[in-house]
Amino acid sequence: MKKIRALIIDDEERARNSLMAALNAFCPEVEILAQGSSVPMAVELIATHQPELIFLDIEMPEYSGFELFQFLNEINFDVIFVTAYSTYAIQAFEVSAIDYILKPVDPISLQKAVEKVAEKQEVSSIQKRLEILKETFISEEIKKISLPMADGLLFVEVKDIVLLEADGAYTYVCLQNGSRILVSKKLRFFEEVLSSRPNFFRTHRSFLVNVNYIKKYTRSDNSLLMDNQKKVALSRDLKAQFEKLLKEYRLTI
Repeated sequence: MKKIRALIIDDEERARNSLMAALNAFCPEVEILAQGSSVPMAVELIATHQPELIFLDIEMPEYSGFELFQFLNEINFDVIFVTAYSTYAIQAFEVSAIDYILKPVDPISLQKAVEKVAEKQEVSSIQKRLEILKETFISEEIKKISLPMADGLLFVEVKDIVLLEADGAYTYVCLQNGSRILVSKKLRFFEEVLSSRPNFFRTHRSFLVNVNYIKKYTRSDNSLLMDNQKKVALSRDLKAQFEKLLKEYRLTI
């Protein structure tokens, strides 16, 4: 078994030891080269050991985990954030395609995160993914989202998404420029990660729309015509909620 050479960076010794014990017990493919308690120490350890993976805490004295990367000329390793952050933060990790585990560490979540790292062939998009994650945390608003593609990740502006359409376990992401991208995520995933953006509304089990791109609303047949000419169904039981949203956005009188 090829070992994944890794570092643990966390200012709490107890947290480092707990993660180390969990890795030894449940992830034998991970070899911990060293531990550090701060970002400056992490910079030194990275230079010395050239790890393939770092388990990184976010909240640390002096510098946060996010600030580690501004001290590096190149990021040629993967990252798993270990954090006690809230549900909103989980959305930030999801849209940026950055791996994370929550404190206290759950063995199954830890195994899944490590497996994802082991399956990756490259880390070339890590810089972009980290930028999206940091931007989302700071602004507390999801501005970009990563879409998994066969050959990597496509990063799109949330404001450019016209609608999302379910196709079984997949979702079509329709963009303002006319692109229609098939993604291996269920519509429910996008509904959850975009829940902080009130302009996205689940009109039907098959559709999640950006109300800013509605061209026409027809009450008689409960349908929407989007700017891209796509006709979208509106469930009868969501009609009142939808019309209330339109009023809030001053899209109706």
